[in-house]
Amino acid sequence: MKSRSTKAIYWAGVILTSLWFGTSGVCELTKNPLVWDITLQLGYPAHFIYILGVAKISGVLVLLTPNKLLKLKEWVFAGIFFDITFAFFSKLSVLGFAATVDAIIAFAMVSLTYVMFRKLYPQATVTVAAH
Repeated sequence: MKSRSTKAIYWAGVILTSLWFGTSGVCELTKNPLVWDITLQLGYPAHFIYILGVAKISGVLVLLTPNKLLKLKEWVFAGIFFDITFAFFSKLSVLGFAATVDAIIAFAMVSLTYVMFRKLYPQATVTVAAH
């Protein structure tokens, strides 16, 4: 895949991921009933919802910073994958499989975005030398 198409796929994924998780973060911070009711129904405490909202908004800001903060972006991707994984299993165990569709779509979208990130920025991960 050419660098130009890799960049296009990466930035499209970053924008979609930012819209998805940014909206979710804002809803968590503004106590949107739709988000809060589901999250509380899943058994998470209220203070956790605020923490999640701050983390999502912070992560979106990092993702949208072009060509910088590459190591931090690795952590943001890890955090997003943890969020998706926890959402999937929480919804699966409490609400049933039908409620996990959003997590499955998010996982596919973020996975493709991360693969493009690794193609564009292979230097973002430091290789540990064996002694």
